[in-house]
Amino acid sequence: MDPLTLLEPAATRVRDPLSGRSAWLAGMVADPRVDGDVLRFTLVVKKDHSPEDRQRIREAIVRNLVERGWEGEVACTIRVDGLAEAPRRDGGHDHGHGHDHGGGGHGGGRDPIRGMSGPGMQPHGGPIQKQKPEGVKHVIAVTSGKGGVGKSTVATNLAVALAGMGKKVGLLDADIYGPSLPMMMHVSGKPVASEAKKIMPLPAHGVRCMSIGFLVDEKEPVIWRGPMVMGVINQFFKDVDWTDTDYLVVDLPPGTGDAQLTMIQGVPIAGGVVVTTPQPVALLDAVRGVEMFKKLDVPVLGVVENMAWYELPGGARAYPFGEGGGARLAAEYGVPLLGQVPLRDSIRQGGDDGRPAVLDGVEAFTQIAAKVAAVLPA
Repeated sequence: MDPLTLLEPAATRVRDPLSGRSAWLAGMVADPRVDGDVLRFTLVVKKDHSPEDRQRIREAIVRNLVERGWEGEVACTIRVDGLAEAPRRDGGHDHGHGHDHGGGGHGGGRDPIRGMSGPGMQPHGGPIQKQKPEGVKHVIAVTSGKGGVGKSTVATNLAVALAGMGKKVGLLDADIYGPSLPMMMHVSGKPVASEAKKIMPLPAHGVRCMSIGFLVDEKEPVIWRGPMVMGVINQFFKDVDWTDTDYLVVDLPPGTGDAQLTMIQGVPIAGGVVVTTPQPVALLDAVRGVEMFKKLDVPVLGVVENMAWYELPGGARAYPFGEGGGARLAAEYGVPLLGQVPLRDSIRQGGDDGRPAVLDGVEAFTQIAAKVAAVLPA
């Protein structure tokens, strides 16, 4: 078992009271390894961390490990300014008591998350090597800080628009818990394996598509722990036949959790697209998407402002979600505003009917695709 598979999300969900960042991003977790049924790691703390802080952080990480499926013991050593305490071992079902543990820090350098921009650890030792999916020229990640802003609408229309430009395009639905690609692309069926034992994506509107929605019943909830989700995402990159693909557009789930970290850890991303609506509450979360890409050295291709305005009879515009929020976000971070997509019933209807609106002449998506292709020529 790769200990990073469990430790990254477990420590990402624990806040360091000194820096305000997660314990993982703050570089507090180091030297993860598995010895038999014991998961070992070091908790790197500072003198300013109180004994209560150290115990709370350790207990929270151990608790998260158990909740994410670890059934063995946890041995955690604390390191304070180079001085280490004796290791503390916790059983998989008896956690939350005792001292913190730690060993050599992974933080402190330019790599904000071990194994992302710098060398990490594979399940059997050695550095993690990012591997581009075989046959793919560019991987484009489409993300948002929150749900409901039209990220999947942008991803599907971007893919179809690129295909309409004569590009060879794949579309990967990485939202395991809420797959929407089958409906939005009007494609269904069970993928088959090729002679090379690769999963064959299903075609729709000139795009090759892959989604967990093809593999489970549409009414069946995907009730999986993080490691299972991350394993499926890795399989979609490595075991699906993406041969001869100019652009692989990845529709990420909202937020900055397991799926995003897994993909950025193992796959070189050519660029990220951040989707938001103009309203401040959506912008607040979109900032996190931009920050995630920047901190993990993923080029930000730009921002797409969805539901930018509503077109009234006579050509006037109404701004039900505010005005110009996407442009302000792009200007603040010095990244392009790729486009502003109006709020139209035809766009919504196209998503529900499985016919992306770009096929019916919505120019905003065509313009966004042209800007992406200009930055990442195939």
